[in-house]
Amino acid sequence: MAVKLDTSDPMRGRRRRRRTRPVAEINVTPFVDVMLVLLIVFMVSAPLLTAGVEVDLPKTAAGVLPSQEEEPLVVVLTAEGTIVIQTTETSEDDFLTRLRGVVQERSGDLVYLRADASNSYDRVMKIMGAMDKAGFGNVALITDLGGPTFDDPDG
Repeated sequence: MAVKLDTSDPMRGRRRRRRTRPVAEINVTPFVDVMLVLLIVFMVSAPLLTAGVEVDLPKTAAGVLPSQEEEPLVVVLTAEGTIVIQTTETSEDDFLTRLRGVVQERSGDLVYLRADASNSYDRVMKIMGAMDKAGFGNVALITDLGGPTFDDPDG
């Protein structure tokens, strides 16, 4: 008597369902790419944010001024004799008129004067007199630190 063996697979008719688990990892590569681009943008733009006119300030031993709530007005007197209010170049004839217009918009009377060291004392005093006449009685002269003192034997 011959015995017939059943070689068919019992799972043959059924589909095997394989459960896939979701990936629970965060891909940080795009995040790092974005952060590096932002870093480069800020590194390039940061030096451009220091707006101002390049002047060679005299060096003194005076201390740093305390910070203010309102951004003070900055007047720059360049080596060429150009007068700049904040970032606007102004002629001598319009200087007093512009200052009078600015004093109406501001609550404080503090103004920073950045005068190049090559300017004469007379020229700086005329600018300070015009600022006082316009209504800015609180004038601070801006200098670089590290200059000579009276007790310094070199000068």
